[in-house]
Amino acid sequence: MELYHNQVTRVQGPFSLRLFHRSWGLMLIQANLDGPCTLLDFPTLERFVEELRSRPYDIVGISGIVPNLLKVKKMCELVRAHLPEAQIVVGGHIANIPDLAERIDADHVVRGEGVRWFRTLLGEDPEQPVRHPQTVAGNGTRSVGLTAPEKIRDMAATVIPSVGCPVGCNFCSTSAMFGGKGRSIRFYESGDELFDIMCQLEANLKVQSFFMMDENFLLDRVRALRLLELMERHDKAWALYVFSSAGVLRSYSSDQLVRLGLTWVWLGLEGEDSRYTKLRGTDTRALVRRLRAHGTRVLGSTIIGLEGHTPENIDGVIEYAVRHDTDFHQFMLYTPLPGTPLHAELSAQGRMKDESECEMADVHGQSLFNYRHPHIRNGLETELIVRAFQRDFEVNGPSVVRMARTMLAGWKRYKDHPDPRVRRRFAWEARDLSTVYSAVVAAARLYYRGNSPLRAKMGALLKDLHHEFGLKSRFYSAVGGRYVYWNLRREEKRLACGWTYEPPTFYERNAAAQRSASRDDPQATLCRPLTCRSAGQPIEAAVVGLPSPLAVGR
Repeated sequence: MELYHNQVTRVQGPFSLRLFHRSWGLMLIQANLDGPCTLLDFPTLERFVEELRSRPYDIVGISGIVPNLLKVKKMCELVRAHLPEAQIVVGGHIANIPDLAERIDADHVVRGEGVRWFRTLLGEDPEQPVRHPQTVAGNGTRSVGLTAPEKIRDMAATVIPSVGCPVGCNFCSTSAMFGGKGRSIRFYESGDELFDIMCQLEANLKVQSFFMMDENFLLDRVRALRLLELMERHDKAWALYVFSSAGVLRSYSSDQLVRLGLTWVWLGLEGEDSRYTKLRGTDTRALVRRLRAHGTRVLGSTIIGLEGHTPENIDGVIEYAVRHDTDFHQFMLYTPLPGTPLHAELSAQGRMKDESECEMADVHGQSLFNYRHPHIRNGLETELIVRAFQRDFEVNGPSVVRMARTMLAGWKRYKDHPDPRVRRRFAWEARDLSTVYSAVVAAARLYYRGNSPLRAKMGALLKDLHHEFGLKSRFYSAVGGRYVYWNLRREEKRLACGWTYEPPTFYERNAAAQRSASRDDPQATLCRPLTCRSAGQPIEAAVVGLPSPLAVGR
């Protein structure tokens, strides 16, 4: 999935951050099955058919989101054509469509968590401990016309502590999928368990940063602070990328967040006067300023089309969001997805559109309302959401440059911190400021030579980089800046010609499937899941000495 370019940096052209996230839910299921299981992630239609023809699978599992309805329908038809005896299992967010079983030819539609469900189906023990997949958070990172080298030391490992969110916002399909308000499914209850999994990922993948795939990771304060305690005890200068709500973030001191390694946070801003309890009593602009001043990059998320939004006040709504000056800003249309309380509420009011007015493929929050808004009508929302992205971009500039500003602020503030663990983390964060980012900022300054406000911003940041890093920064900005600028313009031309960026196909087998594979089978990566070793024992004993479709069956 390419999340950033689709719904965060979508109007930033050659500056847009491009990268792909794996299908972590499928990877988690594969990692927890004892029987043979093969994973095909991001296949083309032709590659999917090739795999169906390659062996007589007993079960084919397909995961998707609501806009994927027609793709999933087609995939089910292909399974029936090539493997008529196989059971078809469909899960993921698409399973929240109430009548999905009548729309597609599947044997099972699974709503909610899939590990226990599959273990039960296959006669395996559903209560055995959850095994964790080993994977990095993103692949194919690209911006300013250049694809970043995939140095594993520079990448973040994915950690999945839990699924669902007990905060339970009325529009949140993830919360609804895993039990709704007040509930979540926790794979790792304690900081000890998480620390053990992270130590294993660090040792095996050679990483020092972690993307915590948890809807509100810091909400469990006891677990988070226990993790901090263990990080300090074992001298781990880790960097953490997390999702969090404003009220929860505000409950931690800046010192605690810095020591915990909070490097990046996805923060729901929603909108001024949005009345969500997670924002109550929080000055979100002050919170963003505080986080960025301490070196934490912020991705803010704002809703366009709340009930009180009108064509007359929407520009004020957008300006309020833009003034947060986050490193990234996601704008999403207020969208009642199937299964959510918002969808139930608007359905009861008779306000949901028929699919002849809004197809399922358009229900993704970036194009059209799938319901009748009380004030915004006749497709105006399509223009409004683009207006929001464009306004943020024209005022605050490219996100890749904003990130450099935040990282520089963190480095300057903490490079002489008394704790060597904190110093090491910020040195790691700042490792490319004198080289790569100096060149990127210089290129951006050239790019914006006809835009005085943004050129001044780039110039001020470049001056700060030169002051902090001296001759090295000046050299890379002078030489590298011209090279990056040339690539920026080349990327701009590619995009204007309709060039698209697609992910590779990932093909993986678990140990049982690998044992049954023949020499003639395609080469596959071996799934090597991790088992938590700390359950029921002190963490000190556990860490001593530590240096898309899914097919199950024959």
